[in-house]
Amino acid sequence: MKNSAYLSMVLAALLAAGCSEKPETKADAAGQEQAADFQKDLLKRLISAKSGDVIELPAGTFSINRSLSLNVDGVTIRGAGMDKTILSFKDQIQGAEGLLVNASDFTIEDLAIEDTIGDALKVNEGENIIIRNIRVEWTNGPATENGAYGIYPVQTKNTLVEGTVAIGASDAGIYVGQSQNVIVRNNRAEYNVAGIEIENTIGADVYDNVATNNTGGILVFNMPNLPQPGHSTRVYDNKVFENNTENFGHEGTPVAAVPAGSGIVINSNDYVEIFNNEIADNDTANVIVSSYYTAGYYSDKSTQDAFDPYPEGIYIYNNQFTGGGESPDHLELKALKLAKFGLSGSLPDILWDGVVNEQKLVDGKLPDSLKLCIDNGDAGIINIDASNDFKNISTDIAAHQCSLEKLPQIVLDFDKPADSKMAKLEAEDA
Repeated sequence: MKNSAYLSMVLAALLAAGCSEKPETKADAAGQEQAADFQKDLLKRLISAKSGDVIELPAGTFSINRSLSLNVDGVTIRGAGMDKTILSFKDQIQGAEGLLVNASDFTIEDLAIEDTIGDALKVNEGENIIIRNIRVEWTNGPATENGAYGIYPVQTKNTLVEGTVAIGASDAGIYVGQSQNVIVRNNRAEYNVAGIEIENTIGADVYDNVATNNTGGILVFNMPNLPQPGHSTRVYDNKVFENNTENFGHEGTPVAAVPAGSGIVINSNDYVEIFNNEIADNDTANVIVSSYYTAGYYSDKSTQDAFDPYPEGIYIYNNQFTGGGESPDHLELKALKLAKFGLSGSLPDILWDGVVNEQKLVDGKLPDSLKLCIDNGDAGIINIDASNDFKNISTDIAAHQCSLEKLPQIVLDFDKPADSKMAKLEAEDA
């Protein structure tokens, strides 16, 4: 009786287990079929889209195995939220991007793009672009094999990037390149090589962002052999702290040379304002200003004749600096810190390579409009005098105690003034 009862119990358990497997298998198959149907439907909607269409995406996690693209002006893609509508490219087998857009008057908002082979969201050559409340992420964390760019508008005009989150890009989490009239605000960039990068862009406002745990927090660069040089960028009201993640960029790329522990980096770019930021605990330096020649990726490769490798007209003022410079990356900077400030010291908040265009000197000095000007309380600077083989390294700030004419606010016609923090402040003052 006991053996018979025991066998009956075992048999019942086995039958129950067998029965429970079948619904799971069916559910898995149903899920795969649903994902395939979602991808097929989305591809169809993108291909057949017309100007004025709003492509609504429901909540859920949807597996996508090939790149998506849109080539029609005037389309909006809208999800249910950056943590509710998730497009997962973890099983991607085709294409270089997650979503590639070649269109103007384009809006994308309220969804996530995860684990793409290459760039997550690339918008190319469009005008009037809104990228809002988008999350791009490589969920395995910082890794060289991750895609290069998270949010990537390039050669655009009138572009707004706001409320986004970018995590894990092997180049830049948020990158705006070769563009004009740009606002990047209220974003968060973490665990990228470059958190936010403005490159060869004319007229950009970068404000109310958080950049932390990247290799470099916010970069303003000019690179040679591109269609336009960049200038006139304002970086303000940001929190840039603890950007000390080891550089995991692809060898040979410009960002692979960025020292871990870089807060805000200006390279070869002109007329840049850095003000009202909270910049803290970036182990190499809170701010770095450098020329193309000392950026770490300079080579003897030819560059276009018109390329200006010198950062000029840089204005740093009213920032709150805390910590930083205590454990610089790169052997040369470690040696510099040890030699000048000892084991327990730290590099000053602002690190400058000291390289200037000698052809522009007047009586041995740069004209006022081209200087590196600092009006930032007791913030210090170190000039490493790279153009003279580091012979006259100096911490004398006297030559930099100046001011520059302030840059104008960037205005986008489609951006409501009430959405702008600067506009709110101006309204309150009025």
